Amino acid sequence: MSEEGVFSLPIAITGIGTAVPAFRLNQRDVWSRLAEALSGDPQLARWGKRIFAGCGVDSRYTCEPNLLEPAGRCRYLSAESGGAFPTTEERMQTYRTESVPLAAEAAKKALADSGLRPGEISHLLAVSCTGMFLPGLDAELARRLGLRADAERLPLTFLGCAAGLTAVREAARIVRGDPQARVLVVTVELCTLHIQPTITKEDLYTASFFGDGASACVVGLTDVPRSGTFALESALAVPFPETADKMVWTVGNLGFQLVLSPLIPRIIAGYVPTALQSFWGEGKDPELWAIHPGGKGIIDALEDSFKLAGEQTAASRGVLRDYGNMSSATILFVLEEMRRRQRERSNDAAAGGAADGIAVAFGPGIAAEFLKFAYIA
Repeated sequence: MSEEGVFSLPIAITGIGTAVPAFRLNQRDVWSRLAEALSGDPQLARWGKRIFAGCGVDSRYTCEPNLLEPAGRCRYLSAESGGAFPTTEERMQTYRTESVPLAAEAAKKALADSGLRPGEISHLLAVSCTGMFLPGLDAELARRLGLRADAERLPLTFLGCAAGLTAVREAARIVRGDPQARVLVVTVELCTLHIQPTITKEDLYTASFFGDGASACVVGLTDVPRSGTFALESALAVPFPETADKMVWTVGNLGFQLVLSPLIPRIIAGYVPTALQSFWGEGKDPELWAIHPGGKGIIDALEDSFKLAGEQTAASRGVLRDYGNMSSATILFVLEEMRRRQRERSNDAAAGGAADGIAVAFGPGIAAEFLKFAYIA
């Protein structure tokens, strides 16, 4: 094939894999344990109950079995549990132990889905914002997966919920510059390790919908896109002005402390329509919407702003319901769920064709990541 022919081929996500830890958090059970801890503050308990009931989450997963214990025995909630609250050092030790095998599980699934062997991967992008260690996640994954020695590794850290799309954008850029590249993107987030022992409205809010998970995808050129492939088109990252203080994560003595402004859905509704219209251009609106479910309010804001049908936000709402917000890992869960739904639809219709879509996620800044794609049916 000529060089001109190579560059005319679509860059695509050719495989996706996801994984969650073994321990499942039922939302009602979690609230009953927190309600026990809040028994001395009825007003805060009423507020917390409303938040937990209305955040759109039924279940989440955690790598920490102690979070399933009653409040009196949970080290993350009560110092009366027989030991001190877990320090940041302890949480990082758990992160190192649990993150690598979970990330590797998702990566192996993505490789199998793409039909590639580990030795065919030229680049590894390892994404996480919920932990750190050296040698890093990228080095540990390369060794565990058996990637070749000259595979280039690039860690993307502390980029927040938008980092999954950031990594896909960067993977497409790599392939655009090197048509022979096959890029493995792996994300893993253990958000529940950072549940805070201070019971405040802010901490209850973040404790209500974050979960743990890992996801991965393979990005490369494809001469004959298979059914279920996401062909990648243009991408854009854009910060919103004067919003840097609305999403803040700092390292404390008891894990990472996250502060999310309740104004975030309103900010997104205010900035995204203009930014997305400029990015998407004139013509037919996107048919498929892969919205990072950073919270029920974010999905609601975009659904209202763009007059989306329930089916267009169903994948995002389904992931939020079943897994919660897994930070950077979540967007690939949404794309996998979207693919599952599209395959179910194709069983009832003629196969073939493509549907235009948009993926959108938000991270600290506040910054938005937009990605145009075409789903190959």
